[in-house]
Amino acid sequence: MLRRIGAVIYKEVLHILRDPRTLTVMFLIPVVQLFLLGYAATTDVKHVPMVILDWDRTPQSQELIDAYRAVDAFRIIGYVERQEDLARLLDAGTAQAALLIPKGYGANVLAGRLGTVGLVIDGSDPTVANNAYAAALSIAQNHSTQILRRTLHLDPQQMPGLDPRPRVWYNPELRSANYMIPGLIGAILQFLTMLLTAQAIVREREQGTMEQLIVTPIRPVELVIGKVIPYVLIAFIDFGLILALGALWFRVPIRGNLGLLLALSGLFLLSSLGFGLLISTVASTQREAMLLTYFLLLPSLFLAGFLFPIQAMPQVLQWVSYVIPLRYMLVILRGIIVKGVGIEPLWDEALALTLFGFAVMGLAARRFRKRLE
Repeated sequence: MLRRIGAVIYKEVLHILRDPRTLTVMFLIPVVQLFLLGYAATTDVKHVPMVILDWDRTPQSQELIDAYRAVDAFRIIGYVERQEDLARLLDAGTAQAALLIPKGYGANVLAGRLGTVGLVIDGSDPTVANNAYAAALSIAQNHSTQILRRTLHLDPQQMPGLDPRPRVWYNPELRSANYMIPGLIGAILQFLTMLLTAQAIVREREQGTMEQLIVTPIRPVELVIGKVIPYVLIAFIDFGLILALGALWFRVPIRGNLGLLLALSGLFLLSSLGFGLLISTVASTQREAMLLTYFLLLPSLFLAGFLFPIQAMPQVLQWVSYVIPLRYMLVILRGIIVKGVGIEPLWDEALALTLFGFAVMGLAARRFRKRLE
């Protein structure tokens, strides 16, 4: 049995080495995806283009403008004289935020009265709008505190009230890369294993060599194992590659145990390979296998918590997410890499991946064997 499985593994390795396109897909595409999505899939919104409408033109208004210019949340692109010009820039998307300073703002500040300014945020993109809105209010509040301290000669530390002192654990800098890169590792790993496994078996059928394998003494289960093992090894190589790039290039700290991470990743690969094998029992051509892979992958990305929080989804979709293995893998990746946790908080996810893996692999192997017979 081991000799027969070894022969299938040797045959598959030779085919991989002789096919430059397959090698490209295996090792270059994961790196390209990591770089593209690592920079693109981010929630860190900086340098939002802002336009200024300053009707006051006093040192006090200029001081407020300088407060917005000093932070990287906004990038002041220019000044306008009329509201019509401001609206035109916002309509065209040239500016996504605007600061309106009415006449008399400086006089009110000097007199100790309340100085009112206007902030306009382009809400067509909610992600940018929410970040810009929070940043704009924070800058205004900090500047207001400085005016109070200077005008009333008050020390906020000596005033009564609440003094909150928040602490952010695991990701103190709130870098979105620390959240997104582990998710990308799981998504890329799932995509590669599903696509390569499905195409490897469908290719035999498409090229007419499956019948030659059937008439050999190789049993269906041995054929499946021999076909899958090379891609398991390739998946772990890709896993180590993109994990190293995430740590060295994107500076994502790996705080947990790498051995535990590899072991739990093996459970996830079991379900991904099972889905790939299942696709191979349905698809007749490599093109069809690729389309079915994308058909299964896209719902996983949207419902597993990779792009959007599961808690923000409707209840029905939250229930659906429980049957997506990537959901559990993302919890494991982010828990071990970002939080540095051990196996104790991840028992539920490990058990779910084990059940999914054996169930999907068993179903796929049964369908594959029945189709061969």
